[in-house]
Amino acid sequence: MKIKKFIFLFLIPCIIFSHKINIFATVEGNKIFTQSYASDGGKIKGGTIEVYDKAGNKLLTGITDSLGEFSFNIPKKDDLKIVVLSGMGHRAETFISAEDLLDIKVEVPEKIEPKKNKEIPEIVNRQNNPVIDTIILKRMIENVMDEKLHTVIRMLAEEKEDKINLNEVIGGIGYIFGIIGIISLFMSRKKNV
Repeated sequence: MKIKKFIFLFLIPCIIFSHKINIFATVEGNKIFTQSYASDGGKIKGGTIEVYDKAGNKLLTGITDSLGEFSFNIPKKDDLKIVVLSGMGHRAETFISAEDLLDIKVEVPEKIEPKKNKEIPEIVNRQNNPVIDTIILKRMIENVMDEKLHTVIRMLAEEKEDKINLNEVIGGIGYIFGIIGIISLFMSRKKNV
C-alpha cells in the first residue's frame, strides 16, 4: 500500500505539468498573431482567445483554429493582455506593451503620377514601365517580410515551448516530500498531546 502511495505522489508533478498551456503572441504590421499550445507541444484547437486593454476591458474574443493560431487587427494602441482559455479551466496569458504596437497607417494614393526629376534623363521618364511610388514599395516589402517572418516566428515559438525537464521533476518531488514532512510533523504533535 505504501508503494502505491509513493508512486502516486511521484507522478503528481508529471500530471500537473502535462496540463499546462502556453500562448505566444507577435505583432506584425497592424495585426497580432497568436499561437496556443500545451506543454507537450500539442496545439490548442478551439481555444477561446480574449484580449483586454490596460484597464481590464475586454476588447475582443476569438477562437483558435486547428493549428492553435488566431490573428486579429490591433483593436487599440494600449498595453494588451491576451488570454487563452481551454477546457477544464486551463488558462494562459501574455502581454504586449503599447510600445510594441506601431502606428502603421499607410495611405495609398488612388492615382500615381511619376515625379519629374531634372537629374533623371528625359529618356527614362518616357519609358512605358510605371513608376512605383515609395509608399507602395514600402507596403509591398512589408507584406513580403511579414509572410517570411511569420514562418521564423512560428519556429521560435516552437523552440520556446516549455518542456518538462529533470530539474522541474526533481523540484516537484522535493516540494511533495516537504509537504509530507510538514503534515507528518503536525500529525506526530497531535498524537503526543
